[in-house]
Amino acid sequence: MELRFETAALLLLIAAVVAMLTRRLHLPYSAGLVAAGLGLGFLPFVPVIPLTKDLLFTALLPPLMFEAAFGLHWNHLRRNLPVVLLLATVGVALSALVTAAGMHWLVHWDWISAAIFGILIAATDPVSVIANFREAGARGRLLLLAESESLFNDGTAAVGFAVALTFAEGIPPTATHTLAMLAAVTVGGAVCGAIVAAVALLLAGRTEDHLVVITFTTVAAFGSFLFAQHLQLSGVLATLTAGLVMANYRSLGEISPHGREAVQAFWEYAAFIANSFVFLLIGMHGASVDIAKLWFAAAIAIVFVLLGRATAIYPCCLLFRRSRLRISASHQHVLFWGGLRGALALALALGLPVTLMRRDSIIAVSFAVVAFSIFVQGLTMRRLLRYTGELSTAHSGPAKR
Repeated sequence: MELRFETAALLLLIAAVVAMLTRRLHLPYSAGLVAAGLGLGFLPFVPVIPLTKDLLFTALLPPLMFEAAFGLHWNHLRRNLPVVLLLATVGVALSALVTAAGMHWLVHWDWISAAIFGILIAATDPVSVIANFREAGARGRLLLLAESESLFNDGTAAVGFAVALTFAEGIPPTATHTLAMLAAVTVGGAVCGAIVAAVALLLAGRTEDHLVVITFTTVAAFGSFLFAQHLQLSGVLATLTAGLVMANYRSLGEISPHGREAVQAFWEYAAFIANSFVFLLIGMHGASVDIAKLWFAAAIAIVFVLLGRATAIYPCCLLFRRSRLRISASHQHVLFWGGLRGALALALALGLPVTLMRRDSIIAVSFAVVAFSIFVQGLTMRRLLRYTGELSTAHSGPAKR
């Protein structure tokens, strides 16, 4: 069933009530939404709204990516770019390898199924990470690293996922072809975003009408994503680049202070709506997933996803220990525990070919990992931040969205 207007309005009403309750209880908004979605999913009269890859990628992901990128300061990101890129490439590959090995040796999945699951679950989910870190009150460099890594690692996961699927089809690509694919997907996606943003910024800088400026940013967010996806490039990196260019590049034209304030308010609200739908739909989908028969596989997956995350964070950060980019131990611990999985992994799993071996098992186990991320890691994030000294004791409520 498609997401109809009446259903969307009802979901927004539920999201607003959940937002009020979670703020009063000082709980993560995302966890409250998933719990509400689970409750809705068990009601017989609630329409079934599938969380499809098309819905997530076409409607919900672009506003979340653009809002996050528009708030990034290029100078701060540039100084930390080596760390971000290492975590988003080598870190993702290590995490996928550890998870796939665990599923193959302990759960006895075939290598292809284990590799597909390992890759789709390896990349941290930008929707979950950004929502939880901001709500938990993370700040400064820690917030920058967490948000940036979750935004940049899409390219690596997309290429690895495509490679694994070609193996499943019996056409193993060469190492040269894989590297060329990685370069094309990442660089090509960034170029698409830069082109669309440059045109939008050139026009937006020539008007004082804040409504027109908002319209140009909307075109940049969705246009860059769809342009890159049409060319089979990274839509996430395209929208990320578009947001960075429109927020930081002022040679082609500068958005007026009033226009910038209006743009930020609009995208903050757009991100709130997109987050609301994403987490509610995750919960509603979870009500239809039968994990009881796969409890052992789900438990092993959770353990090895955490081991994979540890393998990605600590060795990679160790390489910077004697440089100006050194990452403190407390930052490393938070980045490890804050490597949340979410809608992106579920969308990739749901988009698997119906003929793929163990497709249903991969979907069910993916949801188990996502549920653990949201309810266990997400609910304990604020406590970890306070324990490690990354959260001020004066911070008593959710961070501003």
